[in-house]
Amino acid sequence: MYKMIVAGQVRKAFQALNRGEYGSVTDQLAPGAVYEFVGDHALGGRRSTPEVILAGFTRMFEIFEAGRFDVVDVLVKGTPWRTRVISIVDITATVAGEPYRNRMIQVLDLKWARITAIYSLEDTQHLAAVLDRAASRGVRQAAAAPLFG
Repeated sequence: MYKMIVAGQVRKAFQALNRGEYGSVTDQLAPGAVYEFVGDHALGGRRSTPEVILAGFTRMFEIFEAGRFDVVDVLVKGTPWRTRVISIVDITATVAGEPYRNRMIQVLDLKWARITAIYSLEDTQHLAAVLDRAASRGVRQAAAAPLFG
């Protein structure tokens, strides 16, 4: 039952992201939570403060117009005091006027229903190429350095 509830909450969080409501994720962060997005690009970096994690979401929504996260599967393992969630998510968006599609694997670590760590991995070569094209078309945030802090 617990695993079904967690999987449902993860799906709801992605639905909220589809509406641009990233507070559905940031409000669930435990003190000291870390968000690592793999890659040397504008969305990459290791964020370890609520302000920098929020800045990462803000940047993502500035780059991805009409971004959509479609959950393919959610796998939950563990107990309420140590839960790991793996989500497979298809991403579609418009970036600098062109369609964008990618698949993301995201790992969440939870402790008593609070997010302690997020690890996101997409096809980073594809994402970096799209960000480079967007930057060449004037999307300033697409050329930004990875976020750390």
